[in-house]
Amino acid sequence: MPLTKVVLIIEYDGTNYHGFQLQAEEPTIQREMETALRKLTGENTRVIAASRTDAGVRARGQVVSFRTNSLLPPPTFVRGLNYYLPGDIAVKAAYKVRDSFDVRRHAVSREYNYCILNSATRSPLRAGCSYQVPVPLDTGAMSEACQALMGEHDMVSFASGDITTRNTKRTVYQAAVARDGDSVVFTVVANSFLPHQVRNTIGALIKVGLGKMTVTEFNSIIEARQPGLAGPTAPARGLCLTRINYPRPFEEEIDGNV
Repeated sequence: MPLTKVVLIIEYDGTNYHGFQLQAEEPTIQREMETALRKLTGENTRVIAASRTDAGVRARGQVVSFRTNSLLPPPTFVRGLNYYLPGDIAVKAAYKVRDSFDVRRHAVSREYNYCILNSATRSPLRAGCSYQVPVPLDTGAMSEACQALMGEHDMVSFASGDITTRNTKRTVYQAAVARDGDSVVFTVVANSFLPHQVRNTIGALIKVGLGKMTVTEFNSIIEARQPGLAGPTAPARGLCLTRINYPRPFEEEIDGNV
């Protein structure tokens, strides 16, 4: 019997995890997903993610896939996995797709939000999902700086950590800063991201918003092409993977044999 490929849309709070990717000794999202699948199907299954989020990062629209011999229908995968998963991870939807569908290679863009609490007083309700900056931010200057990010650029200056790829060019389709009261949200959409790219970008943008860096100096970071030049790296708790975009809906990726 041929294996069936299943795609899941998952949501999680990454506070208690050392990122998505499996690690030998640390709790990860991938480990919890694979443990839940083993309990549900009896199979040792490898889970692949469209975007490998770092330690502490949240996700509202992460996409993962796995192969299985199980004949369970998609709604049962949703209910069954949510039964076995811890409360800070949830499966929102499941689809059976053609075997050639690749959640990484076929993704056309990834969307992230970074939330800042721009207030002199803390917010207990938002402490776990935003980064507090107590000094007023100039969001106009931050928005102006965002324009330099648009298009295809070598983004190595905004990367840090283990840069394993030789191609550090990325295409940014959207980069914007918006204020709603004491909330400042940075939204960025790109074909893909380098390690810590979003958090280093927001770190530099905060410096612009505080008047510690000019828009011209921000632009020069891109032109410098020096690994780790941007920053400081903003805390993970403000970052959320909101969506992975594909050329067509998952319903149209169905394998006719399943």
